[in-house]
Amino acid sequence: MIEVGKYNELEILRSTSVGLYLGDEEGNDVLLPNKYCPDKYELGDKLKVFVYRDHEERKVATDIEPKIFLNQFAFLKVSSVSKIGAFLDWGMEKELLVPFSEQRQKMEEDRWYVVKMLIDKETDRLYATNKTDRHISNENIGVELGEKVELLISRETELGFMAIINHAHEGLLYDSDIYQDLRVGEEVTGYIKKIRDDKKIDLSLQPQGYRNFIDQNTERVFTILQENGGFMPYNDKSDPDDIADEFGLSKKAFKKAIGALYKSRMIIISPKGIEEVK
Repeated sequence: MIEVGKYNELEILRSTSVGLYLGDEEGNDVLLPNKYCPDKYELGDKLKVFVYRDHEERKVATDIEPKIFLNQFAFLKVSSVSKIGAFLDWGMEKELLVPFSEQRQKMEEDRWYVVKMLIDKETDRLYATNKTDRHISNENIGVELGEKVELLISRETELGFMAIINHAHEGLLYDSDIYQDLRVGEEVTGYIKKIRDDKKIDLSLQPQGYRNFIDQNTERVFTILQENGGFMPYNDKSDPDDIADEFGLSKKAFKKAIGALYKSRMIIISPKGIEEVK
């Protein structure tokens, strides 16, 4: 079956004046227009292509990577608004419709929104919804304590940032656990910090083992170090003003933090700076 809204691995069946026809094992085929065809190919080769419906509602294949996939969430910009709804730029020639009935509030042109892409089972057409709450559930939680997960920052609250977990659940990153700039729509890697009895999930941007032996300043230094590729030209000999500018800490607090990281065998300290132990 050739699935709309997803990548499909299909075999090159035949070449025509308009492009290549690709097929699956069930005898279904789809056109890959000339502008998306590889320079070199042979009949029988397998191609990984994304399939969606064009302006005439025909299935069509492309080698363009979309900004969102079926049953996933993304942060997309409204390119235009019409009488039937809002249209999103998702990287394809045909824009993605958000019907008015699927808008939490009236969507505006040039604004960005967190949406989920779905498919109408009757028409096989893709569409998006801004009413994301109905498509997130913590009832049957499919993640475990300490697990590494993918997060989409969905909104800011008084306590911190809410995030969509693995396109399925919702959790909270508390302000006290955040040592980097975050914004709605950003995609980051996180970890399951706690699963509460009421099914609410607490998140962290760091693996949970670290928090057993480092304080907030130490975690702050380690987070910034990781964000900079695991090496930074700072140590206990560095200028206090440079340390304050880079880490937001006094030199005394910085020395204590890197000392704790060194003792925990998480970093190496050298005359050149500090380096994460891989």
